[in-house]
Amino acid sequence: MGWEVIPYDRKYYRDHFSCGKPSLDNYILRNATKDVNDGACTCFVIIDERQRIIAYYTLTAASVPIDDAPQELKRRIKYPHVPVILLGRLTVHSEYKGKGYGKLLLANSLKRSLQVAKDLVGSMAVIVDPIDEEAEQFYQKYGFAEIPDSGRMFMTMSKIEEAFALSR
Repeated sequence: MGWEVIPYDRKYYRDHFSCGKPSLDNYILRNATKDVNDGACTCFVIIDERQRIIAYYTLTAASVPIDDAPQELKRRIKYPHVPVILLGRLTVHSEYKGKGYGKLLLANSLKRSLQVAKDLVGSMAVIVDPIDEEAEQFYQKYGFAEIPDSGRMFMTMSKIEEAFALSR
């Protein structure tokens, strides 16, 4: 495969991007530049040889109210909010689906999140808001657990750290 995940730049071509989910297509086309420039998120992409975006994900610092947090985090923190990193969007252009790019993006996002949590900004988990059942199954496949009654899923930093330690 040999593709590199790099920081988003508006110079990369995004007009062709189509993953089959209009909200994700529209985001990279219309909102990513502004959100990155405003500091609302970071965005990372994979580009092809013509500098067209073929996959992307976003990360944002976030928190969840302690009452909405997974049980295993509630036991460990005594604050009203639990610090987390939100993996806000993760998608691959339709032409490239089924070739491992989603897994590559997810691993890259988790590795970056873990590094940030260890070295820069405290965070106890990565959370996602799956857009549909297909996304939910994708995250479950890689070890994310559901947060009951919220539609959200999470993976703790300790589980992420363990996963990367095992993959070495």
